[in-house]
Amino acid sequence: MIQAVLFDLDGTLLDRDASVKKFIDNQYERISNYVGHIPKEEYMNRFIELDCRGYVWKDKVYQQLVEEYKLEIDWEYLLKDYISEFKQHCVPFSNLHRMLKELKTNGHVLGMITNGFGQFQMDNILALGIEKYFDAILISETEGLKKPDPAIFERALERLNVTASQSVFVGDHPDNDVRASQSVGIKGIWKKDFQWDAFQTDFVVEDLGELPKLIKQLNMG
Repeated sequence: MIQAVLFDLDGTLLDRDASVKKFIDNQYERISNYVGHIPKEEYMNRFIELDCRGYVWKDKVYQQLVEEYKLEIDWEYLLKDYISEFKQHCVPFSNLHRMLKELKTNGHVLGMITNGFGQFQMDNILALGIEKYFDAILISETEGLKKPDPAIFERALERLNVTASQSVFVGDHPDNDVRASQSVGIKGIWKKDFQWDAFQTDFVVEDLGELPKLIKQLNMG
């Protein structure tokens, strides 16, 4: 019987691609004195390319942008701006709140395991207004562990007081989310992502709204 539903954050609950575009568009406008000579689309595309969907931290991204475009602005300033302002541009995936409410109504305990910096990720969770639904939130910097390390999944199960066989993990990354959770005996559910077309796994959702129904089916199965 599935009692606990655990989630990744970026690319699963938070539409990170849309959020980054929204943020960098806004930042470009605010620092147009320094970057106005670069076409906005070119600047945004280069940021997105260097960012590698969040797998490169922004100090490296901004250092590269400042160097490439010979910008007369400190990369440290841009990084501080990113850390303080990104939360204003968080875009949820559709049906996020409805799905979380439904799972809670159905009696599930909810957890989150996300890689990233503690305060930065918590700011984004608060910006989405979803912290109230979660019984445990584990952020890699705070925990001193990161996915795909099995220990961070085991720690989450402990905090939720459930076993692996009573739990599912929902995430967009085939290795860090789906396979890593399966390695400790949790059922992995893939939140489909265009980046990995060929990934084959037993349980897939394209929209968060499909989750409560899938979990009901797993409990009936």
